[in-house]
Amino acid sequence: MTDTMPRGEVLREVPADAGDTRMGAFARAVGRESYADLWRWSVDSPAAFWGAVIDFFDLRISGGGPVLADATMPGARWLPGARLSYPEHALRAEWTGPAVVGLSQTRDRVELSFAELRDQVARCRAGLLRLGVEPGDRIAGYLPHVPEAVVAFLAAASLGAIWVACPPEFGTRAVVDRLGQVEPVVLIAVDGHTYGAKEIDRTAQIAGVRAALPSLRATVTIPYLRGAAVPADTLAWADLLADPGPLEFAAVPFDHPLYVLFSSGTTGLPKAIVHGHGGILLEHAKALGLHNDVRRGDRFHWFSTTGWMMWNYAVSALLHGATVVCFDGNPAWPGPDALWAMAARERLTYFGASASFLMGCRGAEQDPTAGHDLSSLRGIGSTGSPLPAEGYRWVHERFGPGVLLNSASGGTDVCSAFVGASPLLPVRAGEIAGPMLGCRVAAFDDTGHPVVDTPGELVLTAPLPSMPVGLWGDIDGSRLRAAYFARFPGVWAQGDWITLHGDGGCVISGRSDSTLNRGGVRLGTSDFYAVVEDVAGIADSLVVHLEDPAGGPGSLLLFVVPRPGTVLDDALRADIAGRLRSEMSPRHVPDEIVALAALPRTLSGKKLETPVKRLLGGAEPDEVAARESLVHPDALAAIREWRDRHPQLGPRTAQHHRRSGHAGQLP
Repeated sequence: MTDTMPRGEVLREVPADAGDTRMGAFARAVGRESYADLWRWSVDSPAAFWGAVIDFFDLRISGGGPVLADATMPGARWLPGARLSYPEHALRAEWTGPAVVGLSQTRDRVELSFAELRDQVARCRAGLLRLGVEPGDRIAGYLPHVPEAVVAFLAAASLGAIWVACPPEFGTRAVVDRLGQVEPVVLIAVDGHTYGAKEIDRTAQIAGVRAALPSLRATVTIPYLRGAAVPADTLAWADLLADPGPLEFAAVPFDHPLYVLFSSGTTGLPKAIVHGHGGILLEHAKALGLHNDVRRGDRFHWFSTTGWMMWNYAVSALLHGATVVCFDGNPAWPGPDALWAMAARERLTYFGASASFLMGCRGAEQDPTAGHDLSSLRGIGSTGSPLPAEGYRWVHERFGPGVLLNSASGGTDVCSAFVGASPLLPVRAGEIAGPMLGCRVAAFDDTGHPVVDTPGELVLTAPLPSMPVGLWGDIDGSRLRAAYFARFPGVWAQGDWITLHGDGGCVISGRSDSTLNRGGVRLGTSDFYAVVEDVAGIADSLVVHLEDPAGGPGSLLLFVVPRPGTVLDDALRADIAGRLRSEMSPRHVPDEIVALAALPRTLSGKKLETPVKRLLGGAEPDEVAARESLVHPDALAAIREWRDRHPQLGPRTAQHHRRSGHAGQLP
């Protein structure tokens, strides 16, 4: 089928040396001449493809059984009877040089070689054994993105214990909502941290967490903020690592739990998503090794907290013998170019961040290459939300065609991406290059039929190894089926709204449960943001549609954050409305434009569209999201205050109010 929708311009052609990448080498090894041919083979012959991944990356998996014994979803069975260990691959004896670099606004730079990392993991493993940790026990970290978190995770996994983490930005409730579900036996926590120039003490929060978790048998304190003595009723990190021990790896089944990740928790308690050793090993070997082209000796960084799946993803750079560069602190301190300065100092080869971070740099008119030598960069990653075409152009203009921009979309649900870039594909403005290897991606309409060149529900019609082992506590699998397979039986529905072109290029338009239905036409929220956030003076935006129960057009509400020094006046409102009308359609023109000091975003940068819709429908802020899990904890309360002053705009009335040229504004 030929493409009929307008496509973004090609910013980067496939370079002549693309065959020198690991993706190129893999394609030659399996006899495929193009990415399209390689992808088609990967989804038509999944057992052969994943077997080739195992061979290409020398994954050490013992035991027999077919690679994919049962492709039925849910319940696909991979490598039954196999035994393996994720941390064994991260700590291979042949890996040398720097393994982990810790950069922080709390303490001086820390660097661990692979030999030192192996030693610390062995010592931590021995310490956990002294605490009575057994396979299947949960080890929890209340930790920032620091080397100790990597050490503790690998040590726990080496025992067959299960890792789970929350960042210290989370308050007591947000931590207990997550850790309370999995009942950890050991808590490893920092006493506090520094964010920019501000010291943040976490001792009261740790005390609250400990009181709420009766399953805890021990608490280990890392004196990160104070660098001094730890509370008498906890064990010091140095004491946990005091004694050497053998570096051994429990050989576990393919689906043995490796870690538990949590959904954002915007519709109740966060889902506790269980990932297995084998699924993560195969998926991250493929995704980082082929799509991100991570190689031995590379230096990999993704700006993330330990509460976002990108932390887990970044740690897997160790699987390829690369250096994991950790950063803990304010990314805009002491100046707005702090992360780019770090990238230059550390000679990063790969830099990843959220789309909102890159768009913020663009909005601030930053030029990262001005004053910073970033010539070592080969790749820049973007995820968390759709990156608009302007973001693609900004990256291309600043870094040139020598740097591959990988805008990817996936989720905590698989701890990876479904669609993303490839060194063997061109880069188009505003468009993700295509489905990733092994991902049989499609767009379904409401009847469950695939569509091309028109928006639909993002689905996977075949299994992926890193699909969850299960949801914690979901004994009969009913919650997992309801979360991913209820919409289309036997098909994974991700909950994203995607336009898939005939050549595989695609555009994510936002969450399907946040998609707007105006006049019978479904509109993706990212379409709004691309236009609104390109208006001079607008820093951020969020749009929701409140349906009319009587069948009327409802109310389309646009919340914006003006840039410092900008006031949302009639002229600016008219500019926004005019741009939306001309660049999108009259259906995109909001009924109300409301100014806010900040939008509700998760710590990973995601906009809370559905929670805001629930809030406007009458829910309270604490019912839709935990404030400790937000970048701006008071943002939801500000929207509630506006809602209470405008009850006529809620979905509880059939009357539709259009206020041309008039909008609310909060101080």
